[in-house]
Amino acid sequence: MKLSPSAFQLYAITAPAANLTDQVRAAIAGGITMLQIREKNCTTQRLIQLAYPIVSICRNAGIPCIINDDVEAARVLGADGVHVGQRDMKLKKAREILGEDAILGTSAHSVEEAVRAEQEGADYIGCGAVFPTGTKSDASHLSFDMLCAIRKAVSIPVVAIGGINAQNLSQLYGSGIDGIAVVSAVFGEPDVQQAARTLRQMTEAFQEKERAQ
Repeated sequence: MKLSPSAFQLYAITAPAANLTDQVRAAIAGGITMLQIREKNCTTQRLIQLAYPIVSICRNAGIPCIINDDVEAARVLGADGVHVGQRDMKLKKAREILGEDAILGTSAHSVEEAVRAEQEGADYIGCGAVFPTGTKSDASHLSFDMLCAIRKAVSIPVVAIGGINAQNLSQLYGSGIDGIAVVSAVFGEPDVQQAARTLRQMTEAFQEKERAQ
């Protein structure tokens, strides 16, 4: 399952919540184009239980569903793929487990890391943090110039992440990125569906502007 760059336009990443399944439904109704289930302090068994209904919802809606870090959970769930960090399981090993059709993403903070990720079989790259973020306390800042350099260095989709919201999205114009990955800007808002709808409209305009350059 190889995706067009447009699939990465509004990439929502979950945050732990008691009503997560309902939140995901609302985010899909609002227009997210991809979902990553992220539960950092969770056993594989618990993650499978939690993610099972969400993976089904995404499948029925035609939304690619990615599992963060846990390759075994992604395999059991039949998720569309996995996102592994630079310090997590190697891409080659994840590919062996999940197969050629799986979507494999990884993080990159430099041109060298991005080029190596593409060579090792990554289908997309997440780059950040482009703005200050409270979601990941150890996230280092990625400059706009580095984001542009990474985008020019690889041919696979590049997604910006880290503190992106409706107020600062315009600061990424001209970077050439294929989409944005957000957590709080969707799942941290009181009205998840409206938050997703607003960002979807903004990312549509963003991509039109990027194509016009």
